[in-house]
Amino acid sequence: MAEPSVFQYMPDYASPPGDTLADLLDEGGITIRELAERIGATVTMVNDVVAGKAAITMAMAVQLERVLQTPADFWIRREAVYRADLARLEKESVLAKESAWLKTLPVRSMRKLGWVCADFGTGRIVRECLQFFGVESVSAWAAKYEPMVDTRFRASKKGNTSLGAVAAWLRKGEIDAESLECGVFDREKLVTSLAKLRELTLLTSPKQFVPLVQDTCAACGVAVVFVPTPRGCPAHGATRWLGGDKPVVQLSLRYKSNDQLWFTFFHELGHILLHDRRVGFFELDERSTSALELEANTFAQDQLIPKQMTAKLRQAARSMEHVKSLARELGIAPGIVVGRLQHDGLLPWSSMSELKVFYSWDELGVVLD
Repeated sequence: MAEPSVFQYMPDYASPPGDTLADLLDEGGITIRELAERIGATVTMVNDVVAGKAAITMAMAVQLERVLQTPADFWIRREAVYRADLARLEKESVLAKESAWLKTLPVRSMRKLGWVCADFGTGRIVRECLQFFGVESVSAWAAKYEPMVDTRFRASKKGNTSLGAVAAWLRKGEIDAESLECGVFDREKLVTSLAKLRELTLLTSPKQFVPLVQDTCAACGVAVVFVPTPRGCPAHGATRWLGGDKPVVQLSLRYKSNDQLWFTFFHELGHILLHDRRVGFFELDERSTSALELEANTFAQDQLIPKQMTAKLRQAARSMEHVKSLARELGIAPGIVVGRLQHDGLLPWSSMSELKVFYSWDELGVVLD
């Protein structure tokens, strides 16, 4: 899984090169008038440079190098950084007016997960969030991300669902997926890799199976990313095609149990193999009954427990030993059999759940809220 984003330190002030010039003059016992005479400038010009009102030109940088033995390129770089800082601070002042946008984002969760780091200065926080989303303005964010968020998210019945939180989760998935090296998408190779991926359900730790899932799928041209959900995002899976040719499966470990995670994983693979790449699929707590989602559900069910095993599946509901026996025969984790039996109403939801494995983000070094 990709490391948290690293942001360059940005001061909340702009220090003109004149500050450094004043220090050097003080150390050398040189007055502003003396410096002006030595470089052939007016006292007013030197005062303006010291105050940051006037820029240090290339010619002046060369003159300062001769008088103060400080390299000319030092002054040029110092001036460039100062002007960039001024522009940034001016931009942040403008962005501070967009504070209402921040209320739509899970900023606290994003900060805790390491997606952004600014914790003071409204303009700075807005700027960093825009940087995270890879857009220049709030209007550009709305134009890019609102259409990405399926109407099921916007119409979610859950009161804590936030469009901004879903967008942040999807964006983090994009960032992580872009950093994964994948081959060209190979449909046939993915189909033949399904059995190998199925075997990975036997592993009990994300630290064990996440790299193997990612490597196996990357060889087929599919990027698989595991991204924790920020507050306000009830998603547990998503499938998209980046750039139209790189399929991405994004998982959240939302339910933490192995039956839920692996069903969602194969469900997303079903979307890749069965459906139009121009369509994005996002799985919420509320299960969709659309035809495409039902097709992906059937694909996942059949990959984990084939239809021809239906009779044995019913028999497995008799006892834990029957569940374990069927799991051994199928080569999958017993918890997946239990989850299927519970979903089909052949077992109560509380029955045999001790056979399930529950995963933790701690094993992947992620600290949640």
